[in-house]
Amino acid sequence: MGSLEQAVYAILISFVIGVILCPMMIPLLHKLKFGQNVRDDGPQTHLQKQGTPTMGGIAFLIAFVITGLFFLKDNSDGMAILLVTLGYGIIGFLDDYIKVVKKRSLGLRAYQKLLLQLIVTGAFCWYLFHSGKGTDIYIPFTKGMTLDLGLLFIPFLFVAILGTVNGVNLTDGLDGLSGGVTLLVASFFMIAAWAAGSSVPPVCGAIIGGLLAFLIFNAYPAKVFMGDTGSLALGGFVASAAFVLKMPVFIVIVGFVYLWESVTVMLQVGWFKLTKKKYGEGRRLFKMAPFHHHLEKCGWKETKVVTLFYVATALFCLIGFLGCKYMF
Repeated sequence: MGSLEQAVYAILISFVIGVILCPMMIPLLHKLKFGQNVRDDGPQTHLQKQGTPTMGGIAFLIAFVITGLFFLKDNSDGMAILLVTLGYGIIGFLDDYIKVVKKRSLGLRAYQKLLLQLIVTGAFCWYLFHSGKGTDIYIPFTKGMTLDLGLLFIPFLFVAILGTVNGVNLTDGLDGLSGGVTLLVASFFMIAAWAAGSSVPPVCGAIIGGLLAFLIFNAYPAKVFMGDTGSLALGGFVASAAFVLKMPVFIVIVGFVYLWESVTVMLQVGWFKLTKKKYGEGRRLFKMAPFHHHLEKCGWKETKVVTLFYVATALFCLIGFLGCKYMF
């Protein structure tokens, strides 16, 4: 059975598991009072989301892991992607648990979260070196040319993975936004992996199926949120899949939404600190960051913002396909 056929089966299996799990988990999360806390300074329309169950990412993460295990025989690359995704999902779960159950609004302390992320990323880096992947990466729009980073590969990997994971986390702010965007990005890497003759399309299919099921319940108006459990796991998936395929630079293209969301936060914080130091009062470039909240503050409806980001990601994925033309 070819990898593309396996990927289709993986999508279907993961979807069925997710569709079964989500309706079971939502009442349980309600019962456990694992509700979302909404910021008072955010868009007023978000106040109605107060108490909506969070940590729903557990559902599609379970669907992903169970399905992935069906297709991991002699598939070390797929196992590496699964473990990185699960590792980041566990970090997100701990963060959510502390926020929701322990009522500590900031969750894991910054150094704790960073340390755990470094451990997971370091283990993945070890795998890449010991599996003979090398330190070269594909350069988009060069008909398959690669760049050998040598020792620079290690810091590049850490920056790229941590940046991607936290970019996906920042994108998770509207109903269906992060899940839908990542669904498209995962589809891009699944097709690219199939074209490259890689063994990882079924693992990509497993996350796609889980997200398809989750979006039924997470689309506006959301009955459940994925929480950091889901968003950090998705970031781990995107980053690890890209590195296994030697395509981390493509994240900048197909995951442009993640990048832009992160950039708007950095610009907002940097400009606020700079103007506060210079004028004694901090000023803002955007009405609110990340950028999806800025658009809401400008009067855009939540569904329109999400649709815009979906369309943008779809177009960037098409550009990504042009960038990998003749690579495989």
